[in-house]
Amino acid sequence: MSKKYKLGVVGNPIEHSLSPFIHSRFSRNENINIEYLPYKINDSEFDNFINEFFSDKSSKGLNVTLPHKKKAANIDGKISEEASYINAVNTIVKSKNELFLFSTDGLGFINDIDNKNFNMRDKNILLIGAGAAIESILYMVIKNKAKHVTIINRTSDKADRLIRKFSNMASINSEINTDYKFDLVINGSSAGLTGDFEPIENLPLDDKTFFYDLNYSLVETPFCKWAKQNSNNVFDGIGMLVFQAAHSFEKWFNVFPETSGVIKDLEKMRE
Repeated sequence: MSKKYKLGVVGNPIEHSLSPFIHSRFSRNENINIEYLPYKINDSEFDNFINEFFSDKSSKGLNVTLPHKKKAANIDGKISEEASYINAVNTIVKSKNELFLFSTDGLGFINDIDNKNFNMRDKNILLIGAGAAIESILYMVIKNKAKHVTIINRTSDKADRLIRKFSNMASINSEINTDYKFDLVINGSSAGLTGDFEPIENLPLDDKTFFYDLNYSLVETPFCKWAKQNSNNVFDGIGMLVFQAAHSFEKWFNVFPETSGVIKDLEKMRE
């Protein structure tokens, strides 16, 4: 019997997480024996949970989801440059009794948007929202040479904070400029999932504009319903979810798992 590695995802809520499904597919395809469980943990319990989880000799790593990503950035371990900059961690790796902290969300997004034949270089990007979801991908959007980034948010102070933080890395502001069209509109607000999403009027778009909802659901999100009135290039975050998970898996086991079949499995669940 091969060694069983202990893994999991920690968050709150966690009941509807697709991560156990995704990693079970990865491990089966790669013939690696894992136990991957969801853990619903309150904020006050997080530090004790991390210590207890990694005290087990079979523990290999964890995924971290809301609301714990920023708290995970303060774990005693070696943190990647990207995770440190955005102050958020979604992947923890235990190696030789030391913890290593990463964020794979941004790279997962870039992989998925590349997979959909969108090249970020020299493009004008609109980001809706200014919370943790947006910041987790903004770093990689800029690193992939976007031409200009606009951030809009219900409360301007959050958008302004991100603009100040990233202004030394890119051309970035919070004002809609009608002198050029947006090549990509990314929704990172939870309103895109809850039904509170309010359509944005008079955006400079064309039928080639891509729309991407960082939220994912087995039913169509309100943002995607609105976006389909403007373009046929409309996607939600299912692909990003699989790719960021694949990068976590690679950090644990040094093998990048096959992703296309897993994405197809999730797409079939919508039918």
